[in-house]
Amino acid sequence: MASRISSASYPFRKNFTLPDKDMVRWFPGHMQKGVLQVQHMLKNIDCVVEVHDARIPFSGRNPRFNDIISLRPHVLVYNKKDLCDLGNKQRILSKLNSEGVDNVMFTQSTVTTKNSFVSKELFSMVTKAIEARPRFHREEVNEFNLLVLGVPNIGKSTFLNYMRRLNTTHQKKAALVGAKAGVTKSIGHRVRVNFDPPIFLIDTPGILTPTVPNIHVGMKLALCGCMPDHYVGEEYIVDYMLYWMNKQQKFYYVKYFELQEPIDDVMPFLKHVALKKKLIKKIKSTETRQLVHIPDFSAAADIVLKLFRKGELGKFMLDDDLL
Repeated sequence: MASRISSASYPFRKNFTLPDKDMVRWFPGHMQKGVLQVQHMLKNIDCVVEVHDARIPFSGRNPRFNDIISLRPHVLVYNKKDLCDLGNKQRILSKLNSEGVDNVMFTQSTVTTKNSFVSKELFSMVTKAIEARPRFHREEVNEFNLLVLGVPNIGKSTFLNYMRRLNTTHQKKAALVGAKAGVTKSIGHRVRVNFDPPIFLIDTPGILTPTVPNIHVGMKLALCGCMPDHYVGEEYIVDYMLYWMNKQQKFYYVKYFELQEPIDDVMPFLKHVALKKKLIKKIKSTETRQLVHIPDFSAAADIVLKLFRKGELGKFMLDDDLL
């Protein structure tokens, strides 16, 4: 059904708006502290491993990292490739190359099976990047310290745990992980992820830029879970999802939720999802003072966002418009 839908047949919105643009600005105190800590420890770092969500290869990158990255060898790791449409992978790599980013790899660090190719590719990139530049006062040190940077909730801690599990006998998680933004709030200890050569990863808190350049960048970050849902509002995030999918003619949600046609209004959409999933809550009527049953829009929005982030509504490249 979705493949036969034409966006020209529907009066979809041309623009997306929010009641307050500051709704997509999130920069708590631990982020500023994290920036200062990273800058202080750079003298003991051999390479910066920048980890980001493959679905937002450009919107997700924090420009505040540029000064940090320029001081040390740098490898860019795009995680969650299993959730991303990589049809434009070469265009992404070309754009990054034009910006001076040459060491790029795509990973999926949540798989349960061990894929040693991931670590071999990463360690090969890291070694070449380090050898291409002077190590200053660390020339005589025969171990490598890699600093893991990125925005919140794009899999930095999961990536660290995965690399450790691949190359050591340790199976216990070394870094705290979670499905919400802001789980890691401070610089972690060194975690050994390889023995020969000795390689250590250091986890850091996810850091966003204090000023999001525009609403679309902020909403893409929110849609991928890079800031707390309640800070922006679950309904607004789902609304942006509808706006973006309709604009890109990605109508799989119509089939998935058994809609008759695409929809561009978030509240009727959430009502449909709530009724379909039997998400009903009781509230007291302000008029009759009696309990009445209404659709639970918040619970419906939460389900939709979880489905989107798990890839159940399709694989997407949210930054196609930036290529």
